[in-house]
Amino acid sequence: MWEIFSSIQGESTFAGLPCVFVRLSGCNLSCDYCDTPDAATGTGERISVDDVVDKVKKQRIPLVEVTGGEPLLQVGVLELLEKLNNAGLEVLVETNGSVEIKKFDRRARYIVDIKTPGSGEGGSFDDRNFAALSARDEVKFVITSKADFEWAIAICKKHGLTEKSAVLFSPAYGEVELVDLAGWIMGSNIPVRLNLQLHNYIFGPNAKGV
Repeated sequence: MWEIFSSIQGESTFAGLPCVFVRLSGCNLSCDYCDTPDAATGTGERISVDDVVDKVKKQRIPLVEVTGGEPLLQVGVLELLEKLNNAGLEVLVETNGSVEIKKFDRRARYIVDIKTPGSGEGGSFDDRNFAALSARDEVKFVITSKADFEWAIAICKKHGLTEKSAVLFSPAYGEVELVDLAGWIMGSNIPVRLNLQLHNYIFGPNAKGV
């Protein structure tokens, strides 16, 4: 466990809503633009699943996101997702796409990041996740350049992603201008969503605990 905190959900189709974040420590990737390197490389604090669920419920916020690091690699996450769902919460899981999602509690909504070449971790995506995606899930691409954008559009077309799930295109903060990404999306004629990472604009980049 790295941290539990409440904030405004900054991404996904749930952006703008109050949300409890459960950030688990440890990650198998090292993206060039990672905004949580401490959580990705640190060991964090050991805490029981029941204690995590209790802390989340005490926030009295119905939306919770389990994130990381890479949460699906962590010990106890199967039990954690099951108990959060059993508590009647709306559960989001932010995953880097390198782990097959099918074996986890599918009552949760999975926000699956497909790493572009510009991330430094291109090729890490588990292709079995293309078939596992449902209409409840969301796919995210973090765009670092026009080349990344074109690569992501090709992936969307090849796998029919916009017909399966909501698809989000986020600008890598400080690397791609919003106006440019908006223009590329408008010119693509593909129904993907511009995803602004609201937390960066509200609290500033790399702010902790928000």
